[in-house]
Amino acid sequence: MISFIVPIYNAERYLKACIESLLHQTERDIELVLVDDGSTDKGLDVITSFHDPRIRLYQRPHAGQSVARNFGLQQAKGEFIAFVDADDELAPDWSEKHLQAIEGVDYVQSGYTRNNKVYCPHHRYQFTSPCMRLYRRQAINGLLFTEGMIYEDVIWSVDLWVRDLRCRRIRYGGYLYKANPGSTTSQRHPEAELRVFAELKKRIPGASRRGKMILLYTLIRLKLYFLKS
Repeated sequence: MISFIVPIYNAERYLKACIESLLHQTERDIELVLVDDGSTDKGLDVITSFHDPRIRLYQRPHAGQSVARNFGLQQAKGEFIAFVDADDELAPDWSEKHLQAIEGVDYVQSGYTRNNKVYCPHHRYQFTSPCMRLYRRQAINGLLFTEGMIYEDVIWSVDLWVRDLRCRRIRYGGYLYKANPGSTTSQRHPEAELRVFAELKKRIPGASRRGKMILLYTLIRLKLYFLKS
């Protein structure tokens, strides 16, 4: 079974389409772990309008996306894990494609489609998002999101890579990404950028040679990204 973990915060505008895309997967053995992070909109009405036993809703005080994802990981029952943001959708065959590809590896990495245009053919993939991947549950046991910070995705993904897991990349853009101008990462956060640099640098001394290379590469990529933005 695949557990889709969806952190939700004031996503009423996008939520119906997101949930429908998950429920309409061609692979039926799934569950939706919806973690409402103290939303103040009418998203709860959207969720309760669905009557599907595969939906599991949890309501929590507002504490941020990392806390919501970590809580979702604790509740998930599936052998496989996937993260989906509440303002995004999946193509109907997303689950099927990834399950076919995960044989013999720990996780599968694919691309995404933005504004109906394939942004990542097989040689280009989103750099730090935990979404757009299907994970074996056992491969990410104990791997938690750093709470109370922005750009926690970066830290989590680097900690994933340092584990030296087996990954298969597939040429597929079935993660339907929607640019949300109200999202946290749509704006610059200089203090948060400094913190993520500090978190990555803290990991260098205890890392293996391969881990050091990953950390240094990530630091360079991030600096270039923030300068460009």
